[in-house]
Amino acid sequence: MPESGQRAVAIVDDDPGVRGALNSLLAAIGHRVRTFASAGDFQKADIRAFTCLILDHHMPEMTGLRLAEHLRGEGSLIPIILVTGFPSPAIEARAAQLGIERVLEKPLNEQDLLGFIESSLQQRELDD
Repeated sequence: MPESGQRAVAIVDDDPGVRGALNSLLAAIGHRVRTFASAGDFQKADIRAFTCLILDHHMPEMTGLRLAEHLRGEGSLIPIILVTGFPSPAIEARAAQLGIERVLEKPLNEQDLLGFIESSLQQRELDD
């Protein structure tokens, strides 16, 4: 497992434009980032390599909530922020049940996103 300072922010989003924009933003301010085009691609990675997960909800094959459900079922407590262009009370309620930190509407508020990442970094340092 990498040292805590070497962990990356994981981004799972089927939209290459969103992945690229988030990657550029986070890399420009010094975060290590790894992007995935699908939940299935992310499931092949070692989750211990990540500080937190920025997760799109509306994706083909497996939604963000289904991936989060799978991760929690495996015992992962990785901090997750769910992003969606179409938030709803049902999505927010299920996200809360899964321990997802926040549900953010696209387009993302940069300060909300960066606050989530900083909080995740601090928590990981305490956990290590």
